[in-house]
Amino acid sequence: MAVSTINKKNIKVALVDDHVLIRSSLSKLVASYPNCTVLFEADNGRHCIDFLEKHLLPDVLLLDISMPVMDGFETAIHVSKNFPLVRILTLTMLTDERSIVKMFRNGARGYLSKNVSPQELHVAINTMAEKNMYMPEDISSKLVTGLQHDLSEVMPVSALTDKEREFLALIPTDYNYIEIAKKMSVSPRTLDDYREKLFKKLQVNTRMGLAIYAIRNDLF
Repeated sequence: MAVSTINKKNIKVALVDDHVLIRSSLSKLVASYPNCTVLFEADNGRHCIDFLEKHLLPDVLLLDISMPVMDGFETAIHVSKNFPLVRILTLTMLTDERSIVKMFRNGARGYLSKNVSPQELHVAINTMAEKNMYMPEDISSKLVTGLQHDLSEVMPVSALTDKEREFLALIPTDYNYIEIAKKMSVSPRTLDDYREKLFKKLQVNTRMGLAIYAIRNDLF
């Protein structure tokens, strides 16, 4: 698993939002932060992916959910799978439990309401760059509640092997996949097999989805 190194003095940020006025204002705001640079702006997920495929890779991607052509849910899955070093910070008006859970399942690493202050947005971007995750208290509580009500996970822990449970227990940590393989005394290829089988068993697409399952089922 690749590990990104971010220059905290020059955080590259990309914006994906279909509302021109909001996107323009947001771009000016982010550009005003002394340590941030706006790498590109996109009006939907497909447009965003076009930029990424041209090797314009931001450190932090501010991603709206409700967009035409390709929404934030679908975009998060594609970005997290194909551009794993890009850290997705959801910025949306949707703050319901289901949307929060779904975005984190799909690979988002942070979540903010568009009602946040400019100061908190700056803090969120810096925290994403430094710690790889940002979740304010109100979003965190909704995520926990949403997980408790989420009935989509049909695989009980008892149906998993001992090695799969051991692997899941290490997923929410800061260890990368190579380090997890060493902890488990298995080869990276064997670990890849565990991961792919668990993706299918648990019906998730990303490491964050595995982490949510592990936390919800007290494996971490």
